[in-house]
Amino acid sequence: MIKPYLYLAVAIFSEVLATTALKASEGMTKLLPSLALMAGYGLAFWCLSIAVKSIPVGLAYALWSGFGIVMIASIGWYFYGQTLNMTACLGIVLILIGSVCVVLSDGAVMGPQD
Repeated sequence: MIKPYLYLAVAIFSEVLATTALKASEGMTKLLPSLALMAGYGLAFWCLSIAVKSIPVGLAYALWSGFGIVMIASIGWYFYGQTLNMTACLGIVLILIGSVCVVLSDGAVMGPQD
């Protein structure tokens, strides 16, 4: 059951890298960042499609979006000087708490039992 989560982790990191390249592509006018974003999103969705064969889609999407938002907000703050005020930080904490709640909910991790 570990392998699907590895695919999900690769999907999350690929999506984060692709979204970072999206910013760097400046409206897809820069070739290398544009190629990186297309490859990153392609790999991300391919890995996600494999992960959801075994992981419930609600759980996979909660983890994908939760960790993706936190990582992109952190990258935006660190590399692009975007501000994270207290409200944004509270929102990030709530996203993480929500993701944990989905993971811990009954049946979310293993899916329905036959």
